[in-house]
Amino acid sequence: MEDLQTKVKFGESIEDLQTCRILIKQTIPSGLFVDPYELASLQVRSITEAVMVAENFNIEAPNYLSNESEVLIYATQDPQCIDCFQAFLPVHYRYHQPHSKDGETFIVVNNPDLLMYCDQEFPILKCWSQSKVAAPCALKTKDICQWNIMKYKPVNNNVTFYVPVGLTIHTPLVCSVTLLITILCSTLILIAVFKYGHFSL
Repeated sequence: MEDLQTKVKFGESIEDLQTCRILIKQTIPSGLFVDPYELASLQVRSITEAVMVAENFNIEAPNYLSNESEVLIYATQDPQCIDCFQAFLPVHYRYHQPHSKDGETFIVVNNPDLLMYCDQEFPILKCWSQSKVAAPCALKTKDICQWNIMKYKPVNNNVTFYVPVGLTIHTPLVCSVTLLITILCSTLILIAVFKYGHFSL
């Protein structure tokens, strides 16, 4: 498991940021997944506020049978920075097919879309805003707000995860060992059943 942490810092001060909300729209590549049950648990404990955009989502599918997904993360104000917002999202690696030569693959997570909604208008928002998009005003409401899609300067150009994968040359060895262990365990179970089990005809 890895954590995606996003921090938004305003280069120019905006008065009364308490009236503003930040929404992070993060695209999750097919090589990663977000566990919706884990998100629900984190929401109960007030650790993060995030929701999957798509409802039909298979967390057990391997990388090559999966598609990209989207997550909406409602950022919170950083208590240590008056003009900063932060968001946290745990992600997990999917199963990847073994490689023939290299025992490692990489996954690129593109920079997210930054959405902003304020209860009052700030002139500077018109300079930062590219367009508007409809999204829930908050995690636990069905009300829809028109969020501003903001221009921003990223500190990093995307995020790259390096994932260890198996090698195809190890396939015969892995299959043989797995088969032997399965036969051994099955034999031990059968011996225990016949030795300690009670049968009646």
